[in-house]
Amino acid sequence: MTSPAARVALELTADLPVPELEDLYRDLHRHPELSLREHRTAATLAGRLTGAGFEVAEGVGGTGVAGVLRNGDGPVVLVRADMDALPVTEDTGLPYASATDGVMHACGHDLHVTWLAGAAQALAAGRETWNGTLLVVGQPAEETGRGAARMVADGLYERFGRPDVLLGQHAVPGPAGLYPHAPGLIMSASTDVDIVVHGRGGHGSRPEATVDPVVTAAYLVTRLQTVVSREIAAGESAVLTVGRIEAGSRPNIIPAEARIALNLRTRSEAVRQRMLAAVRRIAHGECLAAGCPREPEVTIAATFPMTVNDAGTDATVAAVHGEVFGAGTVPDPGPVMGSEDFPELALGSIPYAYWLVTTTPAEVWEQAPGDTLPEKLAAVPSNHSPHFAPDLSTVAPGVRTLVSGALALLSVT
Repeated sequence: MTSPAARVALELTADLPVPELEDLYRDLHRHPELSLREHRTAATLAGRLTGAGFEVAEGVGGTGVAGVLRNGDGPVVLVRADMDALPVTEDTGLPYASATDGVMHACGHDLHVTWLAGAAQALAAGRETWNGTLLVVGQPAEETGRGAARMVADGLYERFGRPDVLLGQHAVPGPAGLYPHAPGLIMSASTDVDIVVHGRGGHGSRPEATVDPVVTAAYLVTRLQTVVSREIAAGESAVLTVGRIEAGSRPNIIPAEARIALNLRTRSEAVRQRMLAAVRRIAHGECLAAGCPREPEVTIAATFPMTVNDAGTDATVAAVHGEVFGAGTVPDPGPVMGSEDFPELALGSIPYAYWLVTTTPAEVWEQAPGDTLPEKLAAVPSNHSPHFAPDLSTVAPGVRTLVSGALALLSVT
């Protein structure tokens, strides 16, 4: 038997303006904007929410958008999409590829905004079928980990009301048509660390008169690879990635400093603290061994919390997704190593459900080498890849996931 939420969701999304939504997606993809510069994207979303009858505010937390639709007594449900793009040069070859040099929607946030706009319009048009309050949030700066907290600090809940529950979703690689849920931990914590190695610069012909920070940084990068392999228990999940190393200006100049930036992914605070302690120890040890004139600077930069679904809320949403999309479409992948700042909206106590939407085109998935799911996932373009190109066939289903998820938590009449 179909639940009232699933039945109403299918009714409200039966006649979605799919060509218009696909045009919106193409437009957003063609005009990506970096974190806290999402002015055009925000204005586009705000215009659609206003047209659907929402009370709308722009500039929340910088470039955030909030729209509220009060529709009688009932729960307050927040539905969120992030809006920012990445400093990636697109290489998809799409006819609607980025028109902004060096900036690309390589993580699917353009698709997220499209899904949110479509869901908001569908729920507003069918407001006679539900009671409660719908709070729609277009969040800036997810990629830097600052946007959600900025919106809360700017009075999001004081102005629009504290929600009873939060909903969010994310485009990921995988054969289009799956909606993975995990009842607890679904995304890992992330911590960025910046290291400055101080040397003593000089002429490349007289290395004996210098302390070369490039050599020290090279040793440091290599030694850091042992943190996970030799200091974290095999049963734990952790990743350490050195994403940037910068030093010098010319081949014959030994610079005075080198800079390293790394990222940690962890699933427990204890493992995170152990990794941070190891990074500090290794940095200080390598600099001491090299005779650096100053101790290294080790600075914690952007951090993202673990994303831990409320089991009951996630079960409710997963169940309605199973009804809407059919058996076998809602697998439990367990936690992934990606990270999100979405939990900052929860203030440590508001329950939420956060799930994934697979978006790899069928032909790309079928042609990818490998026979197993992990082999194919390693072969298809991932988030943050210059080749990341979600399938347009996921536009309507992504709207349907949000509509059905919201209706499962609102009061359906």
